[in-house]
Amino acid sequence: MKIKLIIGLVSVLALLTSPVFAKKNKHKHLPPGLQKKLDRGHSLPPGWQKKIARGEVLDLHTYQHAEIIIPIDRHGVVSILIDDRIVRLIHATREILDVFKYR
Repeated sequence: MKIKLIIGLVSVLALLTSPVFAKKNKHKHLPPGLQKKLDRGHSLPPGWQKKIARGEVLDLHTYQHAEIIIPIDRHGVVSILIDDRIVRLIHATREILDVFKYR
């Protein structure tokens, strides 16, 4: 009887906590055409610029081609320039903290 009760409790706890451990895949990659455009020094289209928003994770390719304005500080935050926007983000995860208009 006790074994059934313990197994039942463990099952219920596993079902209740599983959404907590599920990770959302926030890493979005640029399509090959947009990567080529960025490589050539052109700006991102307006639809992709909207994806550069607080809470999103910046694509690695975009991050690598951005100009660093303020280097990584002691909190791991870096400020970069993408087109006409200054983006503050966490260096390790590339999670966007703030987006400011530059010009």
